[in-house]
Amino acid sequence: MALRNAILAMLLEGESSGYDLAKSFNASVANFWTATPQQLYRELDKMESQGLVTARVVEQLRRPNKRLFSLTDAGAAELADFTTRAPKPTAIRDELLVQLQAIDAGDDEAIRRAVADRMATAETKLKRFERLRDRLLGESAEAEFLAVAPRVGPYLTLVRGIAFETENIRWCEQVLSVLDQRTAADFRGDRLG
Repeated sequence: MALRNAILAMLLEGESSGYDLAKSFNASVANFWTATPQQLYRELDKMESQGLVTARVVEQLRRPNKRLFSLTDAGAAELADFTTRAPKPTAIRDELLVQLQAIDAGDDEAIRRAVADRMATAETKLKRFERLRDRLLGESAEAEFLAVAPRVGPYLTLVRGIAFETENIRWCEQVLSVLDQRTAADFRGDRLG
C-alpha cells in the first residue's frame, strides 16, 4: 500500500490542511499506518501534481497561509480502484522479535526492558484508541452506531487497532512471565546450562 492511499482515505472526511492530516494520522490511522509530516507534505505535493487532490490557499493573519487539500474525482477513482485490489499479506518485521530469538546469547535484562517498554507503549496506545472509540460511539451502543454512521471504515480500523494493542500487551506479559521464570530457575540453579 502506498502512503497516497492512506491520504486519500483520510480525505474522505473532507478538506484538510497538511498539518491537520498529520495530526489525524497520529489520532486515527496510527493503528495501521505511520508517516512523518515531511512524508505527508511530499506526498501531497506529488498527488496535487498528478491531479488526485486539489489545494486551495487560505490566507491567515499573523500566521503563514495554509493549503487545504481535497479529493478530486481522479483521487476518488484511484481510491475506489485501490479497494478492488487484493491486499498484500501482512509481514512482521520486528527487531524486538529478533532480539528475543537471540536472547540465549544476549542480555536478558536489556531485552526485558525492551519488552516492558513495548508493553508501556501498547498500553498508552490502547488507552488513546479506547478514548477515541468512546468519543465516536458517544452514548450509542456499537450496533446502534454502526447502523446509522455515515462512515464505518474509521471505526472498523480503530477496532483492529484496539485488538492489536490488546494482543501486544498480552504477549508482553507472557514474555515477561517466561523471563521471570527463567531468572528464578537460574537463581535456584534449576536450569541446565
